[in-house]
Formats: sequence, structure tokens, C-alpha cells
Amino acid sequence: MFSFLVNAEGGLTAAGYAVCVAAGIALFALAIYFAGKNSEKSRMSTKQLIFCAASIALAFVTSYIKIFEMPWGGSVTLCSMLFIVMVANWYGVKTGVLVGLAYGILQFIQEPYVLSLFQVCCDYVLAFAALGVAGFFSRSPKGLVKGYIAAVLARGAFHALGGYLYWMSYMPDNFPQSLRSVYPIVYNYSFLLVEALITAAVISVPAVASALNQVKRTAVS
Repeated sequence: MFSFLVNAEGGLTAAGYAVCVAAGIALFALAIYFAGKNSEKSRMSTKQLIFCAASIALAFVTSYIKIFEMPWGGSVTLCSMLFIVMVANWYGVKTGVLVGLAYGILQFIQEPYVLSLFQVCCDYVLAFAALGVAGFFSRSPKGLVKGYIAAVLARGAFHALGGYLYWMSYMPDNFPQSLRSVYPIVYNYSFLLVEALITAAVISVPAVASALNQVKRTAVS
């Protein structure tokens, strides 16, 4: 069914890349639309466009700066998830989810691998869209830190689900059956929580927290 989008090695064909780019642009446009809807002044949509685009760009660039890389996928990056979480913190859950979706498609284009449509949804689409849940904590004390932790936990849940349903079939035959349901959880949260601890520590530094608050005031003013 998807042979024109995916090649035999599980990567994307030219048509697959074109579809992903088009989908990313469409989702980003929706994010800007919802950002404008949530703004008290519609004229601020241009500013929101700039901040959303800059956040996606920073997230994408820092995703290449890997402190540690896992053998079967996944890595500890230089706070790449933070930039998507910040959008959710500024503009709400809807915009955060849609920006996360657009970013997930960029991640898929960056390192595509397809086992099934649902696996792609778990590892790329839903996992990164889940970062938008950070918006639920935007008005609470230390909302950025709380939202970030919640976002990481939500992203990890989708990675673990994809690992359990699909990736575990690639494990050796002698892999203990008793660990099959636990291993995807341990594997995925091992690198996500390390990055979460590093990022949470950085954004909790008073000088950094003050700077991020100033950025937020500029983004939403």
C-alpha cells in the first residue's frame, strides 16, 4: 500500500520525502493558525510565526548535537526537546501539539525507518506531538519545568509502545521473554530521562530561568 512512499530498506522514496515535507508545512501552518486564534491580537500572528519557526529550527539543529547515542536508536541531545516544549508553554497545548507534529515529521525525514504506519506514528508523529502536553502547565509555578517533565514522560510512552509492538520482534531468540514488556520502557526512558535531568537542571538555574521568562514575555506580548 505504501510502496511508493517507502523503499525495501524501510527508508523514504522521493515521493515519500515530498509527502513528508508537504505534511510538515501543512501542520506548521495549522500551528500558526491556532497560535493566532489563541492570541488576543491577531496582528501578533507574525511574531508567533517567527517564534514557532525559530523554535523548530533550534530543536532540529540541537537534535544533531548528541551527547550520547544509543545503539538501537535514540540519543541524549543538547536540550532539543526544550524548544518545542517552550512553544507549548507560550501558546498552549494545541499549538504545541501541532508544532511537535511538524517537528516529528522533520525527525522522520532526518532518520526515516518504516516498519508499519502505526510504528511511524508511535516513533515520530505521536511521540513528538506529545511534547505539546507541556502547555497544560503553562500557568502553574515553575510551569516550564513541570511541563517539560510531563512532555518527556508522554513522549517516552509512545516510544515504549512502538518498541513493544514492533521493535521487540528484532531481538535475539534467546532474549528473556520475561523482559519483553519491560525492556522497551527501560530502553526509551534511559536516554529520555537523562536528557530531561540535564535540561531541567539547566532551566532551573536562576539566570537561565530569568532569561527564558523574558523570552516568554516577548513571545506572548
